[in-house]
Amino acid sequence: MFAGGPFLPVPESERVRVRRAAGEAMEQFLAQYGPIGVFLGAAFEGQTAVIVGGILARQHILNLWVVLASATAGSGILDHLLFVAGRRFRSHRYVVRATEQQAFARALKFIERFPISYTLVFRFIFGLRVASPIAIGVSKVPTWQFTILNVFGAIIWASSFTFAGFLFGEAVHNLLGRGHHAGKWTLIAAGGIVALVLLIWAVRYIRRMLKARAATPKSDA
Repeated sequence: MFAGGPFLPVPESERVRVRRAAGEAMEQFLAQYGPIGVFLGAAFEGQTAVIVGGILARQHILNLWVVLASATAGSGILDHLLFVAGRRFRSHRYVVRATEQQAFARALKFIERFPISYTLVFRFIFGLRVASPIAIGVSKVPTWQFTILNVFGAIIWASSFTFAGFLFGEAVHNLLGRGHHAGKWTLIAAGGIVALVLLIWAVRYIRRMLKARAATPKSDA
């Protein structure tokens, strides 16, 4: 029945060939655009993109040193721009809005007590990533000092999370074996990390929107 028709079962070999071709296309896409994703992710999202970059480096899809360079550049460049915004454009509405946040006051206290060490490690402190370089720009920390410490801080931060991803990929390989099967599950794990972070980000964004809406006074009709 329906012999040769559209309901004819697809041979197993054909399904394997299609899956393999799709996997190769995905790997080529990641190899071509992965460094850009790591750069942008390190600048605007945080450590997740860098961890995934380390996982892909373990899969030999990306070069480990390219991941490190992309993560360092993305983090260092954005934080330097935020520092310049705090130093040169203090009256801009974005900077003024940032200085009104509680995180900004916390960052200033750390900067006053530990200007050098805090500049090196602020990327690791949850909730202070964006406020810190702006606060340093507003503070009395010299520009030359921040520039040097920012480079070293970006290298330390990028190296930490890149190698964390690399070691995670190694652990998956040790658990599942060394063949293609392990590589597939490593990529699935990387995708799961990204999906989880996107879900957390979406929940936090919705909560902020609801909180802001609740705090906005309703005008009388």
